[in-house]
Amino acid sequence: MFKFKTLPSSIWAIDGEWIPDMNLGKRLYNLPEEMSEEEVFQEMWNAAGANDNSPHPFLKLTLSRVVSFCAVVRKVDAIGKVSVKLETFPRSTEETEADIIQGFLKEIGEERPLLVGFKSSVSDMKILLQRGVIKGVTAPGFCHRPNKPWEGLDYFARESGHIDLSDVLGAWGKAMPSLHELALACGIPCKINGTGDDVAQMWLEGKYQDIINYNQCDALTTYLVFLRCCYFAGIFDEFQYLLEQELVEKLLLDNSDKFHLKEFLGQWRNFRN
Repeated sequence: MFKFKTLPSSIWAIDGEWIPDMNLGKRLYNLPEEMSEEEVFQEMWNAAGANDNSPHPFLKLTLSRVVSFCAVVRKVDAIGKVSVKLETFPRSTEETEADIIQGFLKEIGEERPLLVGFKSSVSDMKILLQRGVIKGVTAPGFCHRPNKPWEGLDYFARESGHIDLSDVLGAWGKAMPSLHELALACGIPCKINGTGDDVAQMWLEGKYQDIINYNQCDALTTYLVFLRCCYFAGIFDEFQYLLEQELVEKLLLDNSDKFHLKEFLGQWRNFRN
């Protein structure tokens, strides 16, 4: 199922969130400088074919601004101890889009983890590249390519440094499951506080922390689906799979003061009962 017979010592299950880029929208469509962010967003959606059935159609990644990237980080230390934690970018609300992308790619370049996502080969990974170029980010560590396949991960080579679970599990057209459908079928929480279509509205309402919370939950969902795939592939036996889930449960319990993570844990426990 996967190229890897055993897992690397560092794995990041990633997910990002983005909104229309207001400044680019004004330049692209020659909109008045005084037009509000909400009005610019609507003009951009209209140009992309908005209608009653699809009020917020997909915008090209180039026209979108990254506002959050999260990862569930699994690491194995020198004595074989496994740990799981959440990494969130931005580190503070003062960070710019360039800071978010720079920080995220810098840590990937230093850690060289296996990246895991869902539809990430056509979305998360591409927006990091496109917007990184646009915002003048430099990411030599991330972009480093080994001379030979066995000399390290290569984020630009298919199935080397990145697994897109939708490629592994998916099908064509309408047969392609969404992460929401797949996760719920597996008994894993997903989209408990909205959907990706709600992110722009959260932004307009000044609910930046809600976007980050939503982003963290999607990264957790992606990671739990990945663990299940590893169990299916025989990378984990039943006991190991249980231990891996217990690590995620401990992560959630250790952060139960955060309502969205407490809610995620509650739903996950209900699904398993």
